[in-house]
Amino acid sequence: MPSPQALCPAEVAAFHSDGYVLRKALFDTDEVALMNDVIRNDPTIREATYSRKDSSGASTDLALWFTLGDDIFGAAARSERIVDSIEAVLGGPASFYHSKLTLKKPRVGGAWEWHQDYGYWQKSGFLYPHMASAFIAVDASTRTNGCLQVIRGSHLLGRIEHGTVGGQTGADLEAVDQALKVLDHVHIEMDPGDALFFHCNTLHASGRNDSEHSRNVFLSCYNRADNAPYKSGPNIRHTDITKLPDAMLVQYREKPVRLTGAGFYKPDFAGS
Repeated sequence: MPSPQALCPAEVAAFHSDGYVLRKALFDTDEVALMNDVIRNDPTIREATYSRKDSSGASTDLALWFTLGDDIFGAAARSERIVDSIEAVLGGPASFYHSKLTLKKPRVGGAWEWHQDYGYWQKSGFLYPHMASAFIAVDASTRTNGCLQVIRGSHLLGRIEHGTVGGQTGADLEAVDQALKVLDHVHIEMDPGDALFFHCNTLHASGRNDSEHSRNVFLSCYNRADNAPYKSGPNIRHTDITKLPDAMLVQYREKPVRLTGAGFYKPDFAGS
């Protein structure tokens, strides 16, 4: 039986039509507060964080890992509310690929160029684009602090060629420009605890953080279980998921287990 908090059929239909769907308040204020506490105070995250510059030279901090640990982020990534939603949009059982934090500091946090996640995930040996992400706002995400932007329906374009843009990997700008002429450009403003589910071929970007507030985001990325990669490497994972009942997240409020550091990786590119 799917989690009662998982995406409903109408939301799944919206995902397939638009390439994304926004669910309000998927995580409560206590869960989000714990995520931010770990982000701010866990030395493991500070040690694992690296930066990526945009085309103007401004940078965003990131931390990326490939394990489902015994911590609030591992619990969220395997929670029934997330995994059942991912399986609904992917059309079958899901495997865990990786999780990451994108941390835009006030006034200096950089932009992310237009890209598709499958623009570089395909190169890791995932044959089909049966992949999706859950993007959870840990801070309020607004136009001023660099919220996510999407091109509605762009997942139906298929994979677009990607290359280097600043210190990032971005989609071919001619193709992006043409897509913007015929498809809607949407700014996804989110409150803490909101979750955006989006397809791996959905073109997305984000602006600079010009505000006085941080823009912290937690993302988990998934692959359909029957789409195992045909390559191997330190940044290529396909991990079975033991789902965690939604009610179990309360234990991490009472016992905020820190990240172990296992599985952290500093890749050539990662975005949002």
